[in-house]
Amino acid sequence: MLFTSVQSSAGALYKNGFDVTDAIIEVSEILPGGPPRDGIPAIDKPQFVHAKDADFLQPEDRILGVERNGVVKAYPINILNWHEIVNDHFKQEPIVITFCPLCGTGMAFEATVRGKPLKFGVSGLLYNSDVLLYDHASESLWSQIMKQSISGKHQGERLSHVPLQHTNWADWSDRYPGTLVLSDDTGFSRNYQRSPYQGYEKSRDLYFPVEFRAKGYHPKERVLGLEINDSYKAYPFIELSKTDGLIEENLAGQQLTVKFDIQHQTANAYDLSGNLLPSTTAFWFAWYAFHPQTEIFRATDREMK
Repeated sequence: MLFTSVQSSAGALYKNGFDVTDAIIEVSEILPGGPPRDGIPAIDKPQFVHAKDADFLQPEDRILGVERNGVVKAYPINILNWHEIVNDHFKQEPIVITFCPLCGTGMAFEATVRGKPLKFGVSGLLYNSDVLLYDHASESLWSQIMKQSISGKHQGERLSHVPLQHTNWADWSDRYPGTLVLSDDTGFSRNYQRSPYQGYEKSRDLYFPVEFRAKGYHPKERVLGLEINDSYKAYPFIELSKTDGLIEENLAGQQLTVKFDIQHQTANAYDLSGNLLPSTTAFWFAWYAFHPQTEIFRATDREMK
């Protein structure tokens, strides 16, 4: 039996068993995604193989790549589609890798709040079609794209965004031949060669409603989303493909460079020292749903300068 909304005798409001009485977003917009809490199981004890042993990956397969504390790891989207969360460590630092198949968003965070490590699970709830995580210790709900707790003990707290790259296996393994790869030996019985969201990326349809509907591009157009000093800008891949792949920008007072690789369909942003900046590769509808005030990069604007 799935929980939707339940009002207890004490007045607390629950969804999927989570108390959302103090939610900082409209409670009616917190929707059950179908599975119950942990119905999509997070990977809590990830196993890794070396790149040469990752024979379950094809060159075109998409991955999330993280380089941190001298450690390089790749997380195949084929696996994340079925689990959405990997509770991991880079040396001694707890890092949570998250992926929302409905929004196309892969994001990594420091898994600590006020110095205390947290372990995350999949709540089975959505906000603006995006996964709501929960931490096991307090059962607070966290919005992935907002990078913030929306209810519970940690309400209002923010997670520190860790830079990652959303690219394909051919690109990542060529640049990082020593990378570790999340093994498909997860301890769960799943067919990682089959996507549970077959056809979704090309469809204009959304499975769940969002507060703000984007126009101008296909809803599933990939964009690179940047947040700098409370300013937001989206770089649609279709616009980036009209450039030479190198865009120098000043966003909210910060000089940065956006690099687009049309062959591997990946975009990243760097500061003036060449350091990778935190960013979000997302479907256009998802970025706009959370950031309707976003600026939009257009190739024609660049030509006019």
